[in-house]
Order: sequence, then C-alpha cells, then structure tokens
Amino acid sequence: MNFFSSILASNRKSLREGAFLKKIPLHVAIIMDGNGRWAEKRNLPRSAGHKAGVESLREVIRACIDLGIKYLTVFSLSSENWKRPENEVRFLLKLFVETLKNELGLLKNHGVRLRLIGNRRGIPPEVLKVYEDAEMETSANSKLNFNIALNYGSRQEIMEAVKKICSDIGNNKLKYDNLDEDLFSEYLFTGGIPDPDLLIRTSGEYRLSNFLLWQISYTELYFSRVLWPDFKRKYFIMAIKEYQKRQRRFGKV
Repeated sequence: MNFFSSILASNRKSLREGAFLKKIPLHVAIIMDGNGRWAEKRNLPRSAGHKAGVESLREVIRACIDLGIKYLTVFSLSSENWKRPENEVRFLLKLFVETLKNELGLLKNHGVRLRLIGNRRGIPPEVLKVYEDAEMETSANSKLNFNIALNYGSRQEIMEAVKKICSDIGNNKLKYDNLDEDLFSEYLFTGGIPDPDLLIRTSGEYRLSNFLLWQISYTELYFSRVLWPDFKRKYFIMAIKEYQKRQRRFGKV
C-alpha cells in the first residue's frame, strides 16, 4: 500500500461515520493564496512557499476523493500573474510541470481526470504539451474531475465567450434567439463543468481576484486566514463542515 492509499484508508472510516457525508458539495473551487507570505514568515525564498503549497494540494485531492467530491477547481496561475518577477514565474512553471509529471501516475490510478482551463494561447508550448498530454492520459477517469486554472482570468474568459458567440451568430452556427444562460456557459473555459457549490480562499484575503465570476453567482464563499501551505486536510474538512451549515436558497425564500 503506497502513501496515497494509506492516507485514504486510515481516514475513510472516521469520515464516513454519522451524517457528515449527507451534504457534500459536488464542486469545490479554491483560490490557493499565501505561499509567498508563508515563506517570508520563515525567512525563506518565495519558491519554498510554492513548494510547500504542493503538499496542501495533495491532501485536498485525497480528501476530495475520500469524500466523494466530483469536481475540484484550483486557481494555479492567473492571466495577471505573468507580471510577477520573471524568475518567480519561471520557477512556478517549472514546479507545475515537475509536479504534474511526478503525480500523474497516482492521479491516473485513483481515477482523477485532469482538465486545463484558461487561455491556452498564452501558455509556453512546452508547458502546454505536458498538461494536454495529462488531459489525454486521464480522459477516461471519472472519480474526481480536477480542473487546473492556468493563465486564467474570468473577464478574459467572458470576453472570449462573447467573441465566439458573435462569430457563430455571424456564421449562422447559432441563432440569437436560442442564446440563454446555459448556452452561454458552454462557451466558457469551464463548458461542461457544473458551477461550484463552494469557493474557498486561503490567507485571509476577502476578494475573488477575477476567478470564476460568472460561475459563482450562487456559490457559497468560505474565507480562511490559514496560509495555503498550512491548509492541510483538517482545514479543508472544516470548510466542508461550514458549507454543510449553509442554507442555499438560490434567490428563493
């Protein structure tokens, strides 16, 4: 039994006791924030914070599989993050590629399907190939749909959708009268993915940072002061428990 499997086995019994699993979100989205501050507090380079954040993501993925959450979407790199120092961006991209290559076997074996959401035109070709290869290799999996938002910005996403719709109407591929919210959603990077039930942001920041603005119209928001590298399994479970206390009315009484 490998480390991944042992963690799942040791926690499965306790998680499945009682009524805890009766109200599990279908889709959880996460803004993974605080890597840099975590490193600075320890007088470490920012790169150390990004490395430490990888383990938190591993634990969250394990928890999602164990709880039966079907969709997990994480904000990996925004379209604005390219403005960060060049060496940090270069390190992040290298870390993304190395981590994905190292973890791909486990993702495949545990039924995880990976999907890249974002503007692919702006991603370096060598990085994009690794992600697209992983998409193809995991395309038959269905236990957990793991969506990585890379070079993603929600306003850009909406503008791209509008342009595609205008083009399709102009080319008689789409009738104006047939356009509704559901059809519009299919033109987004997240087409075919249900809207998040729960959005988590770590590090004590209370903003959405241009993430899934269309998709989170009725999403429950959960803000944690915990920095992402410290946001291990127990804090994720706390967020799920808080979600279970919410009454979702979707505008109704």
